[in-house]
Amino acid sequence: MLEALLALAGGYLLGSIPFAYIVTQAFGLGDIRQVGSGNVGTTNVLRTGNKLATALTLIGDVGKAVVAVLIAKQFGEDPAMAAALGAFTGHIFPVWLNFKGGKGLATCLGILAVLHWPVALLGLATWLAAVAIGRISSLGALVAATASPVYMAFLGPSTYTLGSIVLAGLIFVTHRENIARLLKGEEPRIGRTKA
Repeated sequence: MLEALLALAGGYLLGSIPFAYIVTQAFGLGDIRQVGSGNVGTTNVLRTGNKLATALTLIGDVGKAVVAVLIAKQFGEDPAMAAALGAFTGHIFPVWLNFKGGKGLATCLGILAVLHWPVALLGLATWLAAVAIGRISSLGALVAATASPVYMAFLGPSTYTLGSIVLAGLIFVTHRENIARLLKGEEPRIGRTKA
C-alpha cells in the first residue's frame, strides 16, 4: 500500500511537469496558454508552427509517463498502475500551472507503452486509422481511448485493464468540449480551418 501511494505521488510530480509550457517559453514562442485552444499539450504546441518545439513537447509528455511507470513497475503491478494514474492526473492537473494542463493523449501513450507495449501500438494504430477515416484528431483520440481497455482486457493483466478503463474515462473528461463540438458537427477536420 505504501509503495502504491509513493508511486502515485511520484507519478503525479513527474506528470505535472508542463513540457508544452517549458518548451514554448524556451523557444520564445510565448505563453502556450495564450495560443490556439490554450491547452498545455502537444497538439496546441503544433499550432505555433514550430515542429521542433512540438517534437520536444511530445517526447517530454510521453517520456515523463514512461519514467514514472517504469520505475514503479519494478515494485509490482499495483505501484505501476498507481504511478500511471498519478502521471496522467499530474499532466491534466499540474500543480505548477494552477491545475490546468493538457488532455493527456501523449502521456497515456507513454503509460501504455510501459504497462503493455502491444496495447500501446494497437491504440496508436487505432488512433491513426480513425483520424485517416474521419480526419478529426479528437475523434481518433476518443476511439483509441475506448478501444485500449478492450485491447488490455485481452492482452494484459486485470489490474492494468481496470486502470486503462479509468484512463479512458479521464480522456473523455478532458475532451468534453471536443465531444460537444462533435455532437454539433462543429469539430474542425485536419487540414481545414475552424468555422
